[in-house]
Amino acid sequence: MPKDVLADDQASGLRKMKKQMVKVISITGGKGGVGKTNVTLNLAMALAQLGKKVLVLDADLGLANCDVMLGLRVDKNLSHVLAGSATLDDILVEGPYGIKIVPATSGSQNMTELSPVEHASLIRAFSELHTPIDVLLVDTAAGISDMVLSFSRASQDVLMVVCDEPSSITDAYALMKILSRDHGVDKFKIVANMVRSLKEGQELFAKLTRVTDRFLDVSLELVATVPQDENVRKAARKQKAFIEAFPTTPASMAIKTLALKAVKWPLPGSASGHLEFFLEQLVQPQSD
Repeated sequence: MPKDVLADDQASGLRKMKKQMVKVISITGGKGGVGKTNVTLNLAMALAQLGKKVLVLDADLGLANCDVMLGLRVDKNLSHVLAGSATLDDILVEGPYGIKIVPATSGSQNMTELSPVEHASLIRAFSELHTPIDVLLVDTAAGISDMVLSFSRASQDVLMVVCDEPSSITDAYALMKILSRDHGVDKFKIVANMVRSLKEGQELFAKLTRVTDRFLDVSLELVATVPQDENVRKAARKQKAFIEAFPTTPASMAIKTLALKAVKWPLPGSASGHLEFFLEQLVQPQSD
């Protein structure tokens, strides 16, 4: 498809979209295994408990696992939307507390990096979404792919999930470096995950800020310290979110506190508060 036709197609889809004021939060971390998806799903449920209509986009397009973690049956996924055989509303799966999930496809190599035409299809699918939402949580893939960068730079808030391992800190730093240097993202909200104490979480945050203060022009905010909690593993074995299976366990209480903070994060009064703006940012050309 010619580029000008592609651009027109994207623009017309965006113009048709209702002006929904939506809080868009990307949850990322650079490294796999830091508990990013767990934080995403449990935060979604905590926000739903506060009365928010929450949509989770499983943006790990080649290794989807949001539905698997919750034991949900998925008949159709994002690949059907991109193929034109289903709408976004058709594939939404409902999870606990009424959260909605856009399931990606697992094990599909060609879904890991979308072509420009597929990217346009994704934008058009969102433009035709009828399900009302207040918060869109984007669970990004591990690593520093173009898709991770696109979703992160288009979001209003970037939650960086980090655990107390050198590789996690190094990968989080590398992701923040690229986002700040090449994409103008200079504010990051840090979640210290799987830490043994509040003090360890604060020390982890201090390690990260020592490096970023020295080499990057960014501001970091520690928004949650989620403790190592045996009930997190127990819930995973049951294919349940820990906030549902063990609502008063320390990890659940930490996520509920994070949700109370997140609902107070300001929505931009400008166009950047609209879902269209998020989608327009996704289709902007990458910076050189």
